[in-house]
Amino acid sequence: HDSRKEMAQDVQTFYRELPKVELHAHLNGSVSSATVEKLVASKPHLNIHQNMTAIRGGQRRTLDECFQVFKVIHQLVDSEEDVMMVAKDVIQEFAADGVKYLELRSTPREDGKTGLTKRSYVQTILEAINQCKEDGLDIDVRFLVAVDRRNGPEVAMETVKMAEDFMLSSDGAVVGLDLSGDPTVGHGKDLLLALQKAKNAGLKLALHMSEVPSQNEESELLLSLPPDRIGHGTFLHPEVGGADSLVEKVRKNNIPLELCLTSNVKGQTVPSYDKHHFLYWYQLGHPCVICTDDKGVFCTDLSQEYQLAASTFGLSNEAVWTLSQRAIACSFAPQDIKNQLEQKWTKLRPQILH
Repeated sequence: HDSRKEMAQDVQTFYRELPKVELHAHLNGSVSSATVEKLVASKPHLNIHQNMTAIRGGQRRTLDECFQVFKVIHQLVDSEEDVMMVAKDVIQEFAADGVKYLELRSTPREDGKTGLTKRSYVQTILEAINQCKEDGLDIDVRFLVAVDRRNGPEVAMETVKMAEDFMLSSDGAVVGLDLSGDPTVGHGKDLLLALQKAKNAGLKLALHMSEVPSQNEESELLLSLPPDRIGHGTFLHPEVGGADSLVEKVRKNNIPLELCLTSNVKGQTVPSYDKHHFLYWYQLGHPCVICTDDKGVFCTDLSQEYQLAASTFGLSNEAVWTLSQRAIACSFAPQDIKNQLEQKWTKLRPQILH
């Protein structure tokens, strides 16, 4: 029996109907089991089974094991036609879950066998975004080009140049740059130049930061940019070994945090939901955005994450609504789109918040 379906039914209608903003979603980690089934069927020679691509209810994995799961998914998604299907499915699933604005992120990938290039990889995702728009889906989708820290400074610089090109040619679809990848590999100082270049070009920066302990020095460096948003920030605050100076910088620059509860608990960087750092920042009144990170791998969706936050920290529907609406301001959307989203929330409020 599929615990995922059970959970989906358990999520109260309020959270499903709640209009939502998703700002931290890795494309390949967001691939649902239904899409994985289609991919597996089209590549029987790979011998990949469902259980290799998802971390189900109650399961925990080390961060390293989580990255192994992504490697499996990358094997399944190796051509333009795969990328197209995956991107469209993911966008449709977010829309079905009540997400009205979505920022997807992904590292440009190439594959010699299929002729996929880094540029065509991004182009295909942008084409999928366009097709969903033409299909009239009620969701505005933007894209962040991701720099994988494992690949070092040269590749980072190439990726930034490509992101700049797309920012200028994608009609507003490419809005920023993500720094991600295995946090235990490499050092942020080697990527600082590339990140600075991206910032100077007008790309917004969403940086994974302090995902694992004892990265205070790197976090100080990255915060000096400063980034426009922080991914996770699990170990920034002093209660878990961070430094007061880090918290001060984050607060002084009012940098929103993208917080992913299930991902952190299943990936074991946070011991339990009630110990999640959401509470620390939320109580400070700091901008916090609830996100999924990898809804496919961690078997969740944004409605479920909101309900988890609400039940764990005792948030009223009113508080949840405010949390959702405040995410609009944290997005990298142009101001006119932000205004339209604010209007949408205002209009939906009396129908949903009884």
